[in-house]
Amino acid sequence: MDSIPQFALSVRQPWAWCILHAGKDIENRSWGTRVRGPIALHAAKGLTQAEFADCLETIQTLSEDAPFPAGITMPTLEELQRGGIVGVVEIVDSVQQSSSPWFFGKYGFRLANPRPVEFVPVKGALGFFDWRKNLAKAR
Repeated sequence: MDSIPQFALSVRQPWAWCILHAGKDIENRSWGTRVRGPIALHAAKGLTQAEFADCLETIQTLSEDAPFPAGITMPTLEELQRGGIVGVVEIVDSVQQSSSPWFFGKYGFRLANPRPVEFVPVKGALGFFDWRKNLAKAR
């Protein structure tokens, strides 16, 4: 756990999985940020069937125009890890325009160097948060 950055950002599944495994290089938000550098990627606990289906549809649309890693297979809704830290990713910029096919928002956090980590159950929060302070709440 020492190699995981102090601050985390909560992202709903399966979008967090897409950041780590499917080349999602933008995290869409309604707000910009000055934060740069590595952050912990927290997978929010909530996930509806409609959200899952929306992500699948988006991936199918994008895969016609954008290359994805060979053999990409998204886990089922039940298999996706939720309610904890699932990876680390670097924020390299906050933009209002992007040529990335993943850009849909008013703002996008440009992401780089995603890497999965061993799952750490922890309660999420809005915005950037010190995830270690929430460890006891997850138990």
